[in-house]
Amino acid sequence: MELRSWQEIGKYFQYGGHEIFYQDKGKGSVLVCIHGFPTSSWDWNCIWSQLIEKFRVIAPDMIGFGFSDKPYNYTYSINDQATLHEKLLQSFGINSISILAHDYGVTVAQELLARYEDRKKQQIAGIEIKSICFLNGGLFPETHRPRFVQKLLLSPIGYLVTYLMSEKKFNQSFAAIFGKDTKPSEKELSEFWQIVSNKNGLKISHKIIGYIVERKQYRSRWVGVLQETKVPLRLINGAVDPVSGAHMAARYKELIPNPDVVLLPTIGHYPQVEDPDSVWKALDLFWQKL
Repeated sequence: MELRSWQEIGKYFQYGGHEIFYQDKGKGSVLVCIHGFPTSSWDWNCIWSQLIEKFRVIAPDMIGFGFSDKPYNYTYSINDQATLHEKLLQSFGINSISILAHDYGVTVAQELLARYEDRKKQQIAGIEIKSICFLNGGLFPETHRPRFVQKLLLSPIGYLVTYLMSEKKFNQSFAAIFGKDTKPSEKELSEFWQIVSNKNGLKISHKIIGYIVERKQYRSRWVGVLQETKVPLRLINGAVDPVSGAHMAARYKELIPNPDVVLLPTIGHYPQVEDPDSVWKALDLFWQKL
């Protein structure tokens, strides 16, 4: 789908006085799609038609991303993004979901899962999570390999780095995390750049990047819940991803009981964009088993 068409069919809701863009299509049980950094819900467009045939799919652009507001004076955090998802779902009266998450979104999903398990222990009503499927992301801080630009953004000069970003530099850095034979086209790179730079989004990159520190801070909570939960989990992993590839999948197999892992051997960090057919097949087989 063209990026402009994606924007035109989207909707908005208010969160903390800010406009949050989201997609809501399809019928039936609810699937929440949680995108990664630094992109948006448009990441799902290559498998969108299949998803909405099977589910009612809700996919927001989190605050600070995509077509949503990107306030500068704002405290960005994984916990806040999890609350954003809960508020959106509560506005529809939704009380049961499955989750599909990628990159930054896997950490938001971990927090949502931890909240669900906390509610169960306390016998508090709330949103039930029926299943989660993870794509490449930093599930374990010890296996996350941030790119050089991410390290710079996280440093004390991070705010200065945002002023040096350009479309050319973005394209080079972004394409490097894709598989050798599945690089994004010039058109795709242009659309990703439009998403990232929309609403002056580059200027808050150093604020959002704090999620890397949060992953270390809350490791016991976010990794622990993956080890303890009975919610069905699947990892679909692009193996040649330099950030969260085969090395992360190997750690997943070490730490997670009865690990369900699908490796895509020639795919990089964006499996749903690089090889949507294989990703859809792995997703559909997972959901059919539930």
